[in-house]
Amino acid sequence: MTMAPPAESHSGEPEKLPSWAFPPEGGFTAEDLDRIPELPPHTELIDGNLVFVSPQARFHMLVNRLLEMTLLQITPPGYEVVREMTLTLEGPEGPQRPEPDVMVVRSDAASSMGQTTYRPEDAVLVVETVSPGSRVIDRRRKPLLYAESGIPHMWRVENENDEPVVYTFELEPVTRVYIATGVHRERLKTSVPFDIDIDLSEIRRR
Repeated sequence: MTMAPPAESHSGEPEKLPSWAFPPEGGFTAEDLDRIPELPPHTELIDGNLVFVSPQARFHMLVNRLLEMTLLQITPPGYEVVREMTLTLEGPEGPQRPEPDVMVVRSDAASSMGQTTYRPEDAVLVVETVSPGSRVIDRRRKPLLYAESGIPHMWRVENENDEPVVYTFELEPVTRVYIATGVHRERLKTSVPFDIDIDLSEIRRR
């Protein structure tokens, strides 16, 4: 959602929404995420709406840490593993700025230490760990945006009885639609975008 309903103050009177909660004329732009200092961390721009992150569950944190740390160890030269960075996408619905949970980008895409976002052509892999409060966005909307933007590989991580299940997808370049390539429990092993072998059961020991 763009904004939450007005909260009540201790006096019982509705609290005023901050000025940044109201879209400017013409709607929010991708640059707004950098220029509005009061925005909560990890705010995303999806279909013209500011999307706020719900409190992170322990499962979500542990899975993303496991994937990030393992990818950091096995990613070959020429690539970089990043978190808490957005992608700036352009499409028929206007600018989008989602934040994948983990992302592998080309090393030469780094422009400065103050960089906050990447272009879709910079990314070779995006990972979304599904959260209870954003299931539709994580399972449907974001994958569609990533595919339309030409990002070649995507993983979707689901919580199955507190165990991670990773669904892997590869882009069909002509139609720009993701094709499912595997369902991984206990171990994630694939040869694209490079050789990857991740022991998913490690989450129990973290």
